Amino acid sequence: MSVDDRTPEAATPETPDAPPPASVKLVIGLLLVATFVMILNETIMSVAIPVLMVDLNITASTAQWLTTAFMLTMAVVIPTTGFLLQRFSTRAVFITAMSLFTAGTLLAAVAPGFAILVIGRVIQASGTAVMIPLMITTVLTFIPEQRRGTVMGFISIVIAVAPATGPTISGAILDHLDWRWMFYFMLPIAAIALILGVVLVRNITTPRKAPFDVASVLLSVVAFAGLIYGLNSIGEAATGDTPMPPWVPIVIGVVGLALFVWRQINLQASESALLDLRPFKTRTFTVGIIILLVAMAALFGAIMLLPLFMQNVWHASTMETGLVLLPGGLVMGLIAPFVGALYDKVGPRPLVTPGAILVTVALILLTTLNAEPATSEFWIFTNQEWKVVGIHVLLSLGLGSMMTPLMTSALGSVPPLMYSHASAIQNTLQQLAGAAGTALFITVMTRSMTAEINDGVEPVLAQANGIHQAFYWGAGFAILAVVLSLLVRRPKSAEETVEAVEAVEAVEAAEPNR
Repeated sequence: MSVDDRTPEAATPETPDAPPPASVKLVIGLLLVATFVMILNETIMSVAIPVLMVDLNITASTAQWLTTAFMLTMAVVIPTTGFLLQRFSTRAVFITAMSLFTAGTLLAAVAPGFAILVIGRVIQASGTAVMIPLMITTVLTFIPEQRRGTVMGFISIVIAVAPATGPTISGAILDHLDWRWMFYFMLPIAAIALILGVVLVRNITTPRKAPFDVASVLLSVVAFAGLIYGLNSIGEAATGDTPMPPWVPIVIGVVGLALFVWRQINLQASESALLDLRPFKTRTFTVGIIILLVAMAALFGAIMLLPLFMQNVWHASTMETGLVLLPGGLVMGLIAPFVGALYDKVGPRPLVTPGAILVTVALILLTTLNAEPATSEFWIFTNQEWKVVGIHVLLSLGLGSMMTPLMTSALGSVPPLMYSHASAIQNTLQQLAGAAGTALFITVMTRSMTAEINDGVEPVLAQANGIHQAFYWGAGFAILAVVLSLLVRRPKSAEETVEAVEAVEAVEAAEPNR
């Protein structure tokens, strides 16, 4: 069976460059709004962590699980979305996802303790995990190639700006209200989105039978849970006892991941893989995904550590912290549509390489932050807080220049049959990278801080030095992204991509006969 014959049934524009119908525009608009609120939850806890550490009597490594558990759940659930988006209607998937997110938000708001709060976050993440691939697959299916850069620019606003503005929103809330109001604030928005979805969303695709491999789901849970738990345990092991040595869950995760990949490759021959890995045969997809993972690790690591530095080292308020990080989030949102339009004209490389360089420079500059809080003020910030504003804006400019071109070129390089699977791969690895980046930054900070305190360094200065060490690691990965960005290129047309994949499959089919 050819790739074209296996393309999922869906309503598509009548001509390659025709605008999508009004029903599709409505669904995409509602998906953008809903996804923005959902992704906001990934980082809204970052500014609240110091408050929660005191209120719930937990350590930084333990509090980290409020963000890590969210991303881990997404990494576990997203591999199933290729099946879900083929088997169920757009309307059913949207309503289910929004219902889960709304229920999780309510549970987190009324949580009596840390354990229930984490459970609420996990339920929220279950809905978010389905919504993001639904949005991206819908865009890839219905938006013509000539317009994808611009539309993906708006998706970049959701994926990049929501995490960047999370600290500002939570900081404003925490400055006046209890931490529970972070969830009370989002609850009515989620409920309204759910109601609008029930009333307005109509099916724009045709569900079809799709296989569901339970063993693949179990292997994905073992793989991603083991890796993230192991990474998180390294940080906890630096400050106290852990239930098991960190290397144990890491090894379990690596073995689980290897078995998961092996099973998917075997199931691909019968078109029954839970997560089809054939998009990796496309060079543009593979290179773009690798660089995107580095960018997401840097983004989430910075979002986690900057609030800790400002509040624990400089003793800034949550409101100050949120305001300092706000300009960067706004900049990322403002440039996203322009970056998307530029991508349509010049392609990805002229945008990705300068963006990666800016990210590297910004992470290096973050290591120069002084542990002594400044006393002189200019307008609403001290001179050191203005320094953070400038560096964070630089970081946001770099990330904003990278994300839209990388997502558009990577996902647009695969044949239409693979859109849902490519989106699931990208989002699975993106969440894993965010969780791993957060765990790595916290681990480096904790181990460095513990070592310096044992050597007699004052705790506040030790934490500042530990955060500096984490940013050095981030800069090292960013340099790798600069090198890889030189390999990024504009994807081939859909017809050329289909022909290339069929050629590879033909060669593979002939190999056993040699």
